[in-house]
Amino acid sequence: MGIPMEMRDMWVQTRNGSTHGFLIASPTEQEKINRSKYCTQEGARQGAKAAGIAALVTAVPTLVACRTLPWAKANLNYTAQALIISAASIASYFITADKTILHCARRNAQFDLLARSQRDKAT
Repeated sequence: MGIPMEMRDMWVQTRNGSTHGFLIASPTEQEKINRSKYCTQEGARQGAKAAGIAALVTAVPTLVACRTLPWAKANLNYTAQALIISAASIASYFITADKTILHCARRNAQFDLLARSQRDKAT
């Protein structure tokens, strides 16, 4: 059992940056890689925007409530206020980033299907 020597050598060469081997990349592979990088960058960008908005939207009422309401004055210290604000920001970041990445991936999958169908019609 184990990894055959040829396969092990090929993996070592690939990991070291050498492209000698029997694997040939698809012509559209680099396009797919670039589209997936764009999707993750767009997800991070949209998530950061949503987190910033959520931080502002939750910070104002939280801080106002802690200054004016007697219950909030007595029970919400600075750590609790920061936790409320950061929890809303973190949740909005991940939810928005996830939705954006999934939307972009769905759009890329539809693009791949369309390209494949056009290629099949041409042949």
